Amino acid sequence: MPAPDAVLLSVGTANPPDRYTQRDLLDRFAVVDEKTAAVFTNSHIDHRNLYAPAGEPSAESQQELLDKHLQGALDMGGRAVTECLRAAGLGPADVDYLCCVTTTGFLCPGVSAHLIRELGLREDVSRADIVGMGCNAGLNALNPVTAWAAANPGRYAVLLCVEVCSAAYVWDGSMRTAVVNALFGDGAAAVLVGTRAPGALRDRPLPHVLGFSSQVLTDDLGAMRFDWDAAQSKYSFYLDPLIPYVIGANAAKPVLRLLEARGLGMADIDHWVVHSGGKKVIDGIKYNLDLTDHDLRHTRSVLRDHGNLSSGSFLFSYRRLLAEGTAKTGDYGVMMTMGPGTTIETALVRW
Repeated sequence: MPAPDAVLLSVGTANPPDRYTQRDLLDRFAVVDEKTAAVFTNSHIDHRNLYAPAGEPSAESQQELLDKHLQGALDMGGRAVTECLRAAGLGPADVDYLCCVTTTGFLCPGVSAHLIRELGLREDVSRADIVGMGCNAGLNALNPVTAWAAANPGRYAVLLCVEVCSAAYVWDGSMRTAVVNALFGDGAAAVLVGTRAPGALRDRPLPHVLGFSSQVLTDDLGAMRFDWDAAQSKYSFYLDPLIPYVIGANAAKPVLRLLEARGLGMADIDHWVVHSGGKKVIDGIKYNLDLTDHDLRHTRSVLRDHGNLSSGSFLFSYRRLLAEGTAKTGDYGVMMTMGPGTTIETALVRW
C-alpha cells in the first residue's frame, strides 16, 4: 500500500510588535548618505517589523545579536506555532515532530529545544534544526517534514521558519550592508503537516504535497553568503548584485522538471506561492516563467508589508492565499524559494 500524502493543514505567522517605514529607519539611524537612502526608498517596501535597537545599531556586539536572535525566535516562533495549532483546533500536546529553520543566529541546543520548553511540548517529541541554509530553507525543510508525516500517518509535524534578520545586520556605511539592511525584516511562520485533517479542518480543501524539485547553481556558490567580518567582529550577509538575473535565468529548470514528472504544464498551475526575495528577484521570476502580476500578488504584497523575511516568506504568501479563499479542490499550486547555494527550491501541491 503506498504511503498517504502529507497535507498542509494550517499555518500561523508572527512578527515583532514594532513596525517601521523605510523613512522611519533612515531617520532613526541618522542615515544621510543619498545613495544609501535611495536603496531604502527604492526597495518597493513600505514597512518592516524589526527588533530594532534603542541606540546606534553599529554598537550591538555579536553576543548581543545572538541574544536578540534567541529572544526573538522564542517570541515570534512561539506565537507562530501557537496560532498554527489553534487554527487546527490542536494544542502543544498534539505535536509529534518539530522542525525549526533559521539562518540569522546559531544556537546549541537549537531553537527546537528552547521552544519545546517554552511552549510545553511533550518531552518525547521528535525534533530537528536546519541552520544556515538561508531564504530557500523553508522548502528544503518541508521535504523531510512531509516525508516524516507520510511515514507516520495520523501524527502531526510542525515546521517553523523563524528569522530575526535584525540580529544579522551590520552597519558600516558600505553599500554592501546597506542593501541587506534595506531589504530584510523579522518574522516567523509555522505550518502544520499531517496525513489526516483534525476535525476543525475537515470541511476545507487542503493542499496535498505531491513532490519537490531543486536546482543548485554551484558556479554561483558565493553569490549569497554569510561571512565573518573581522573588522566589525560580526557575521555579515552578502548579496551579489547579479543575483536577480542568475535566479531568473534558471527559474524554469526546477519548475519544468517538477511539472513534467506529473505530466503537467505551466497552464495547469492555478496558484503560485513564491519567496519575496526583492523587487528585482520577483521581476526575474515573473518574466522568465511568464507569470502575471496576479500570480505574484501575494509575493509582492508580503515584500511591501514586511520586506524579505528569509526562509518564512513563502509561508506568509501562502497564508494570504488561504485567507483569500480562492483555492478549490483539484487546483494545483507551485511553491518556490531561492537562496544561498545558489539554490532554487520548488514544491508541487494539489488541493
